[in-house]
Amino acid sequence: MSAWFAVAMLCVGASDCLVAGAGPLEIAHARELYGQGDFQGALRILNSVGKLNAEGLLLAGQARYRAGDVRAASSDFEKALAANPADSRAALWLGRAYGRRAETGNFLFAPRYAVRARQNFELAVKLDSRNLEAWNDLFAYYLEAPRFLGGGMDKAEAVAERVRGLDSAEYQYDRARLAEKRRQPNLAENHYRKAAELASRDPGRLIDLAEFLESQGRRNEADSIFERANEIAPAAPVVLYERARTYVHSRRRLDDARALLVRYLSLPAGPDDPPRSAALDLFRQLPAGH
Repeated sequence: MSAWFAVAMLCVGASDCLVAGAGPLEIAHARELYGQGDFQGALRILNSVGKLNAEGLLLAGQARYRAGDVRAASSDFEKALAANPADSRAALWLGRAYGRRAETGNFLFAPRYAVRARQNFELAVKLDSRNLEAWNDLFAYYLEAPRFLGGGMDKAEAVAERVRGLDSAEYQYDRARLAEKRRQPNLAENHYRKAAELASRDPGRLIDLAEFLESQGRRNEADSIFERANEIAPAAPVVLYERARTYVHSRRRLDDARALLVRYLSLPAGPDDPPRSAALDLFRQLPAGH
């Protein structure tokens, strides 16, 4: 029995099916395609099955967001939140969509979109105080945004303290980011290392440490940490991508960067992995001959 058929059976008769009257098999298949990184395939199914409810709108928005259509995604998330005003996930994703529009759209609208991103991140944690992803995005916003847009180091530090009770490794990562912002590299390194120790099987924590060491010019140490991340998760797309990105930005080991990107693009990347468009952009940054 296929995985998506098994999931579909759980939806039969349930109130959380994605559309009223839609076949559960199609909906489960759309979820499966989304999980495989086939966002357009998921959207083709969702667009064909009928009027979407809050869950369906959320999935459609996530697929559009991952496919790069953030304007349409924000519309889906707005509708999902209107259909279920208590859904922290919808508020989080709406914040992400507005954040991306602030980064990539018309600069005249960027401040307005940035404020909407913040407001929705704040709403997401208000709706669910244990939504770690929402706290993470709110922390990043407060850390990077200027004060006139609602950012601030004091606010970021307060969020880090809230994260402390949810995930100790994430808390150490937040403290490292704060220390970097305050130009305290020794303290930042200490926190990055603690985060890696607390989540010893998470290659992402080692990547954070390796990228920090690279930023400090400690390239041999960075390469050693990247190797450790590769040993833990040799087929993880994020390890391949982040290592290649580091090499491209540092303008070193460019042949290795190309090989890593080729391997990354050959793998089925999921919705939480860096998008293929970002990997292709790194390819374009490689000089001729590499």
